[in-house]
Amino acid sequence: MDQKILSLAAEKTADRLQKFLQTLKEDDLANLLQNQAVKGKAAGALLRAIFKGFPCSEEAGALRRLKIYSCCVQLLESGDLQKEVASEIIGLLMLEVHNFPGALLVELASEFVDAVKQGNLTNGKSLELLPIIFTALATKKENLAYGKGELSGEECKKQLINTLCSGRWDHQYVIQLTSMFKDVPLTAEEVETVVEKVLTMFSKLNLQEIPPLVYQLLVLSSKGSRKKVLEGIITFFNKLDTQHSEEQNGDELLDFVTVPSGELRHVEGTIILHIVFAIKLDCELGRELLKLLKAGQQGDFSSNICPFSIALFLSVTRIQRFEEQVFDLLKSLVIKSFKDLQLLQGSKFLQNLVPHRCCVSTMILEVVKNSVHSWDHVTQGLVELGFILMDSYGPKKILDGKTIEASSGLSRMPNQHACKLGANILLETFKIHEMIRQEILEQVLNRVVTRGSSPITHFIDLLSDIIMYSPLVLQSCSSKVTETFDYLSFLPLQTVQGLMKAVLPLLKVSLSIRDSLILVLRKAMFASQLDARKSAVAGFLLLLKNFKVLGSLSSSQCSQSIGISQVHVDVHSRYNSVANETFCLEIMDSLRRCLGQQADVRLMLYEGFYDVLRRNSQLANSVMQTLLSQLKQFYEPEPDMLPPLKLEACILTQGDQISLQEPLDCLLCCIQHCLAWYKSRVMPLQQKEEEEEEEGFYQDLDDMLESITSRMIKSELEDFELDKSADFSQSTGIGIKNNICAFLVMGVCEVLIEYNFSVSNFSKNKFEEVLSLFMCYKELSDILNEKAGKGKTKMASKTNDSFLSMKFVSDLLTALFRDSTQSHEESLSVLRSSNEFMRYAVSVALQKVQQLKEMGHVSGPDGRNPEKVFQNLCDITRVLLWRYTSIPTSVEESGKKEKGKSISLLCLEGLQKIFSVVQQFYHPKIHQFLRALDATDKEEEVEVSVTQRAAFQIRQFQRSLLNILSSQEEDFNSKEALLLVTVLSNLSKLLEPSSTQFVQMLSWTTKICKENSWEDASFCKGLMNLLFSLHVLCKSPVTLLRDLSQDIHGHLGDIDQDVEVEKTNHFAVVNLRTAAPTVCLLLLSQAEKVLEEVDWLITKLKGQVSQEIIPEEASSQATLPNHPIEKAIIIQLGTLLTFFHELVQTALPSGSCVDTLLKDLCKMYTILTALVRYYLQVCQHSRGIPKNMEKLVKLSGSHLTPLCYSFISYIQNKKSKSLKHAGEKKKEKTAAGPTAVARALRETKPIPNLIFAIEQYEKFLIHLSKRSKVNLMQHIKLSTSRDFKIKGNILDMVLQEDEDEDEEGTASEHEGHNKEPAKKKRKK
Repeated sequence: MDQKILSLAAEKTADRLQKFLQTLKEDDLANLLQNQAVKGKAAGALLRAIFKGFPCSEEAGALRRLKIYSCCVQLLESGDLQKEVASEIIGLLMLEVHNFPGALLVELASEFVDAVKQGNLTNGKSLELLPIIFTALATKKENLAYGKGELSGEECKKQLINTLCSGRWDHQYVIQLTSMFKDVPLTAEEVETVVEKVLTMFSKLNLQEIPPLVYQLLVLSSKGSRKKVLEGIITFFNKLDTQHSEEQNGDELLDFVTVPSGELRHVEGTIILHIVFAIKLDCELGRELLKLLKAGQQGDFSSNICPFSIALFLSVTRIQRFEEQVFDLLKSLVIKSFKDLQLLQGSKFLQNLVPHRCCVSTMILEVVKNSVHSWDHVTQGLVELGFILMDSYGPKKILDGKTIEASSGLSRMPNQHACKLGANILLETFKIHEMIRQEILEQVLNRVVTRGSSPITHFIDLLSDIIMYSPLVLQSCSSKVTETFDYLSFLPLQTVQGLMKAVLPLLKVSLSIRDSLILVLRKAMFASQLDARKSAVAGFLLLLKNFKVLGSLSSSQCSQSIGISQVHVDVHSRYNSVANETFCLEIMDSLRRCLGQQADVRLMLYEGFYDVLRRNSQLANSVMQTLLSQLKQFYEPEPDMLPPLKLEACILTQGDQISLQEPLDCLLCCIQHCLAWYKSRVMPLQQKEEEEEEEGFYQDLDDMLESITSRMIKSELEDFELDKSADFSQSTGIGIKNNICAFLVMGVCEVLIEYNFSVSNFSKNKFEEVLSLFMCYKELSDILNEKAGKGKTKMASKTNDSFLSMKFVSDLLTALFRDSTQSHEESLSVLRSSNEFMRYAVSVALQKVQQLKEMGHVSGPDGRNPEKVFQNLCDITRVLLWRYTSIPTSVEESGKKEKGKSISLLCLEGLQKIFSVVQQFYHPKIHQFLRALDATDKEEEVEVSVTQRAAFQIRQFQRSLLNILSSQEEDFNSKEALLLVTVLSNLSKLLEPSSTQFVQMLSWTTKICKENSWEDASFCKGLMNLLFSLHVLCKSPVTLLRDLSQDIHGHLGDIDQDVEVEKTNHFAVVNLRTAAPTVCLLLLSQAEKVLEEVDWLITKLKGQVSQEIIPEEASSQATLPNHPIEKAIIIQLGTLLTFFHELVQTALPSGSCVDTLLKDLCKMYTILTALVRYYLQVCQHSRGIPKNMEKLVKLSGSHLTPLCYSFISYIQNKKSKSLKHAGEKKKEKTAAGPTAVARALRETKPIPNLIFAIEQYEKFLIHLSKRSKVNLMQHIKLSTSRDFKIKGNILDMVLQEDEDEDEEGTASEHEGHNKEPAKKKRKK
């Protein structure tokens, strides 16, 4: 039969074929076709023949053709056909689709849709036909019966696609169905329907099936809905990540994803690659991705910003056209996230409204962790981002050796965090990815070398962390490190020291690196630049400290500050301690040559030798001999010779230039510390071994120091030629020389005081010597202070550094104030008898703390060892605290008549500095610090929290403050009161805001502010600052602002002099003396902070509204979550409005108060405008404006705007008076005029800005009234025309004045103008 059909089909006309086919039954034909196809014989030719025999022009033929078509589809689905046969059949079927009439196409398509919905497909091969059917259907223009009605072909297609997408899809055909849609011409609406359907299918698929599906979806997105596709993919993987991390914590596995994390990360990596590839082909997709990133930045970024999306953004940076934009957006996203965090931490009001969300920094570090799963396309972006953050937010330029932060204190914290995040990204990436290590190291070293002028501590810290992580890994990059050494002599000293410390572990594992460094240092030793020589000394000292010689004390006996991993490295080093000894002695030789160089170089040596000894005790002999021979050059060996030191030899005169050649005081200081250490550590060990032969130098040094002491005491100032008649001026050579000598003598006295105290063993004679030395020091210091005159500032900065070590200061203070041992009583009474000496001891302690605050370390031995400094700090604090609380200032001051601060006040000043330093440098150790202060030294069984300990200290200081406040007015010590308030502020930061102690502190402070009316501006400012800093951690301070503004209004009176203001006495601390400018400016700055918070909330709400495209019917429910925030914003602004309402009626004095008030009013109106614009946005989503917003608008119209205008008039009247006054003065004194005029002009500058802000507010209110159909303008009197206006009576006056005083014409014209013309002038 098949042969017959084929032969008939070969004829020219199809008539016989048609007749023959009509005789056959449908089933027979179907069976025939099936048999032929399965056998793989000429099925294509047979099918062609059959279609030829059933032309679509006849209805019957078309129906038979449809049956055959359905039969073929089933055949394809059966999976019995060979591949070639199936392809041939599909090709034929595709060609025939366009011949079908519309009605049959609808039927055919419906069959497919039903098959998909009912899951009847077996292999999905036939789905290739569906796009052609839909396309053909869309071309039919006539109306077709569909369902119960008639629709055009295009509409039928739309209905069929909707039906297909609303049904159930078998998960194995999802990819095929998605791929099929890319060949169908779709409208934007249909694309959206399909995309939504595919996205819902994600969760039903196997993880491995998602990448191909995403690929098909991205291809489909070229037709539209790009944003939805990206959002859907990001949201899905964000959810998956969250579930995965929860899974790893708990053991419940999800029903569909029981995947190891590696597999999930690989899938994510593949998908990121797909998306990046799609963006390369379709830039529009990239732009949509950027929009998502921007939206995430503005609004609540919980949905769009997650580890997966950040990894995606970083991969996109490999596309050049998007690189810069993405990095800029990520950078601002990071800094905004830190700023938001800071804003939230500082305000309880915001914490209650906004839930804490995950920080971007955590997400980025998560990406670094995930990138271990071969995400090579992300790592390059991570490295670049790390460097961008470190470059942009690192410490800024240097001024006088100190790092100056480019931004103000508040924004410094987010900047520091961002810089630290950059460093963490680079360090973690370095640990994970071997490929990128070389590049990271090179970039860090390049920055260290090329940025000599700007601070690079953050890069040196990163380098140190990288090397500490694994010195052995870096041996492969040694060439880069040695190349860096070549630049050492050109780098600033600080950078060299940091760099050397960082590369130390490398020197211990690599001989070649060490050798190249030594070569560079030796060259630098003889460089012409002083800095290069200092760098060489610093480098050599560092090597001496860290290369142990055999037999040196172990690191437990001397505090080791180099990291543990480095000590391990030392064990595996390729050379031993014997080699170290020759190496170290060689270096000592090089260093001895430095003793003939400039004072600065010698100074570095003397400061470094003590540390060398402590860490490498076998070098003691060499070091001590060097020091001894150096001292002998300046020591008078004759026992009766006065003075005992050759000061002349220490000074170098070259022509007119006189400079210090030998810092003798530093040399003695170094000797004294080395000797003390040697006696306490090395000698006891030697005595055990009974080695006596090496004691020579130590005995010599001891004798010399004793001799110098006794002779210094005998010497008069005349012996040094430094008595009162000497010349100390900085302009003459002799004066400069005398100054240098005086400082040397004072330094030597200090060194000897410490030496004699430490060897005294509490002997009375020694203490008398100490006191005599102090008297010599004091006498010189008094002369210098007296003579200083003009050069005072210069001198003061020089005398800054005391030679007493911090350990000694703490021992001395403990002995003076706390030592109650009976046997020490008599000898200590010698020192205690001198009030001057005790004050000196306390003031040196203060100086040490100040030094720690400014530089992060103190001078003297162990000054750079944080552990020891902290220990000394605890001891000093304990003594100062005891001294201050047991002998109050009032008791001490009543009995004394000396000038200068009392010891108690100095103690308090010290405490204030220490509390702030501990919080700055030792925050993690605060618990330990507070425990050290407790008088009860017994071990506690119950753990006491930081809050409880801090509260105990706070109570002591509160008692002291109450005592001062209850004293008589003439006895009120404002300096002490202010210090106490600062101490309380520092300690209150340690209280947990939710604790009862914090609440007590707040109520106590409020009570003090309400009851005390001291007229002291600085005390009042400190107290108010404390009140606000506590208040914002509990609730918003707006009501407090309102009450205080009423007090100010009451004290200063109204701008209208006829109005009598009722005095509200909420806070006694506000009085006539403190109300303005002190309290007023403080309140305005607090109001600014509140406005900033409100502005932040409004921006957040706007971002949320723009992200939600709300369907009409759901709109009322959709934005409900914002209501508490909206309500809070309106309440804040309403209360602030009443605060400003009071202040604009207050007769404020001209100057900063008026300026700031005008600026803040301008901000207030700008933020009211922002709120109105937010409601304009909300009204688009058919939601009305709340009633309390209407009330706020009404309040602004009645209570603020009119008063602003009258306040402006008040300022301008004052201005015209001051101009008039200036004009009158001009007759007598020409110079006074311009300054007054300039001041008046400066004060009125913010006025046009305020008027503009008010008018903008009113303009947007009109828009809102129209859109919301609520008349918001009924309570607002539109501002008067601010045009030029001639007032006749004033004009006559001016003309008259002109006639009277012709020479002063221009000035009087200025004064005569009324305020309107003046405003007009500024408005131009």
